[in-house]
Amino acid sequence: MRILTDRGGRAGLVALALLVCAGCGWLGGSSRPSWIDGNSTQFPSTQYLVGVGQADSRPQATEQAYAAVSRIFKAEITAQAKDWESYLVVETRGHTNTERRLTLDNVTRVTTDKVLENVQVLDTWFDQKARQYYALAGMNRAQAESAMVERLTELDRTIQTEVTEAHQTQDKLSHVRNLKRAAKNLVLREAYNADLRTIRSSGQGNAAAYRVADLIAELEQFLAANMGMAVEVAGEQAEPLERALMDGLTQEGFSVVGHGRGAGASPAELFIKGTVRMWPIEVPDPQFRYVRWCTDAVIEEMSTHRVIGAVSKGGKEGHVTEREAAAKAVRVMQQEFSSDLAHAVAAHVYGETELSVSTAAPSGCPREAAQPPSR
Repeated sequence: MRILTDRGGRAGLVALALLVCAGCGWLGGSSRPSWIDGNSTQFPSTQYLVGVGQADSRPQATEQAYAAVSRIFKAEITAQAKDWESYLVVETRGHTNTERRLTLDNVTRVTTDKVLENVQVLDTWFDQKARQYYALAGMNRAQAESAMVERLTELDRTIQTEVTEAHQTQDKLSHVRNLKRAAKNLVLREAYNADLRTIRSSGQGNAAAYRVADLIAELEQFLAANMGMAVEVAGEQAEPLERALMDGLTQEGFSVVGHGRGAGASPAELFIKGTVRMWPIEVPDPQFRYVRWCTDAVIEEMSTHRVIGAVSKGGKEGHVTEREAAAKAVRVMQQEFSSDLAHAVAAHVYGETELSVSTAAPSGCPREAAQPPSR
């Protein structure tokens, strides 16, 4: 056997040795690491929060290890979610994924992604006999705690500023918008606090100055007393659309205080006036009859009579009879007009989006009245 004694040969052997050692964990050792079974003197639970991954490949084992850590935090947030039910929307349906609403998945994703920034692969091992890869992912509790406390401090300052501005302003919209933002940030803050309790071996978090339920109750009381809505819908099938619009506004947290501009014992802040029309149309289809529908609405400030927004919708629906087509059109209008209009008004009040305002009248319906569908 030839022994390399020159300088270049020795350098080559050193490099090869370092490469082999770097992959020792994946190549497998003589003994099974204790961390696989949850016991490790090198990464004690008092100092590290860890997760173990096992798979047929290195990337999958690493991914599973990260996922194991993530599940620890998701479980804690899910357990705390019942305390946020007055604000948090657990199920995603319809328009619940707008900025105003926070789904449980959204909160979990936002906070857990931040937590996982502190996670890294701590150790690896390859079981040569079973041909299985193992990975240990985890975080140093002290370092993660420091980063989480800093985030909580920032959120506390933001929430306090928003609550203070809500209480000091004389503008109704500013009051509502600041309280709504404070409630949203408080939900996120409580989710981060749940993460902090998971990170700390003591299981203790940092108490907040406010409770989500208290802020929501204050917001609801203010809306009921100061942001009443008056509603009026005219035209074909106006009654079911008006009822759907009132239900939608109620679900968004508003009080409908009257019908029409002058009705109601309590003064309204906004007046929503809508028009709906339906009429049969001829379509070359031997199987179905069709009805076209259109809706227009304007949103007006009662105190100034200023139009702050306009919404128009239109479409057509078909069924085996004209009556059934009309009934289907009513159901579609209830969703696409009444529900969407309630969401648009809420988005404006909460300061998320501005209502579209046109210098002309809404153009969803033709200028000349159409005949309603025959019975």
